[in-house]
Amino acid sequence: MAESIAFVDNEFVPITEAKISIMEPTFTKSDVVYDTISSYRGYIFRLDDHLERFESSFRAMQLNPPYSLDEIRHIVAEMVIRSDFDNTCITLMATRGPFIDLANRDIRKCKNGLMAVCVPYYWVLGEDKQTTGVNMVITDNQRVPLEAIDAKVKNFNWMDLTRALLEAYDKGGDSAMLCTPDGYLSEGPGFNVWLAKNGKLYTPLGNLLEGVTRRSVFELAKEIGADPVEKPLTPEDLRTADEAFTSTTAGGITPVTQVDGKTLGNGAPGILTTRLMEEYWSRREEGWHGTRAEEILQDRDVA
Repeated sequence: MAESIAFVDNEFVPITEAKISIMEPTFTKSDVVYDTISSYRGYIFRLDDHLERFESSFRAMQLNPPYSLDEIRHIVAEMVIRSDFDNTCITLMATRGPFIDLANRDIRKCKNGLMAVCVPYYWVLGEDKQTTGVNMVITDNQRVPLEAIDAKVKNFNWMDLTRALLEAYDKGGDSAMLCTPDGYLSEGPGFNVWLAKNGKLYTPLGNLLEGVTRRSVFELAKEIGADPVEKPLTPEDLRTADEAFTSTTAGGITPVTQVDGKTLGNGAPGILTTRLMEEYWSRREEGWHGTRAEEILQDRDVA
């Protein structure tokens, strides 16, 4: 029977059995970086791109997980096979790990680790929003300045994102769009944003995580002649867009049909948005940028 799987302390265990010490900086200081990968119809999507970004994040935080990237590839594949889910989200976490001596709190002396979880595929904005669209609230709560926390290092320091999300809920929205301290659009809790204006496609440039799905949208948009551009964008750019959508691993492409409670475009998923959504999922089903978990494990067996 399919079940969610965790990898912790060098073992694959049911997710309900995965534990860490409450004394770990992973928990007490949110001292951990992560990356979330998805599989669809048996294909793990853009695995090498995700591992490259994961490595960049843990190097930036001077973490040294006790596994090579190739070993991590095999851990991901093993989890997909063991879970037996058709579609999954797999989150990798490079952790600071426990203090070897609780009396010595020098974080350089922690035992770095790797944890991972594999669960059924989920939609960060809700699967129903694929058809109805999202009411996006541009919040007063701002993104943490780049000088404090670099958003390109994928991390669990989510206080700014969480406060913005709670603000959006209080205002009747589905999710939040944060701005940088200088007033430009950044990103939302777990997703990038795109907008279309006069037939051209734009996405913010600045302090944000450069999503792997965002990279995929760039590819698709160029192929269909949408001329995607990365540039600084203002809240007014989003409010006056012809159409808009989000991009993220956990949900792919999701339309935005309202901004701050006001109808965007004609209030339905836009033509460009819909075309990109259809292209994205049909190609993924065909194995676009995909790797079969079985093939990864077969390569290990041959080696």
